[in-house]
Amino acid sequence: MSDLTLTKTRLFEGVWEGVLTRESGGTGTPEIEVTHLQEPLEDVEVIARSQEKLWVLRVPIPTHVIADGVQTFVITDKATGDRIGDFALMSGDALAYDIRAEVTLLREELDLLKRAFRRHCLETM
Repeated sequence: MSDLTLTKTRLFEGVWEGVLTRESGGTGTPEIEVTHLQEPLEDVEVIARSQEKLWVLRVPIPTHVIADGVQTFVITDKATGDRIGDFALMSGDALAYDIRAEVTLLREELDLLKRAFRRHCLETM
């Protein structure tokens, strides 16, 4: 089992960033692999911050993997093969449909609550 802990910090300008910390006092820069559809991504960086005893993980998201739907990226520790994290990108028409459906349901529920509240107000007067 990996002793690495990954905490997401941000997604900015097409680069996903996180902070890696080690639970044990192990030394050496962790070897990390990030995959999309079981294909490893290139240009993944692990930058040491020795004073803080942590590493910054930078994952540039290639433009060719950005598409409609949900794209999932899996982050693993190469030394142990354990999954230490993941992140997903959602975009396109499939996502818009889901959001529109949720908004429609919320509007219907709000209308139901408004009618019930008005009926309650009329009955208590």
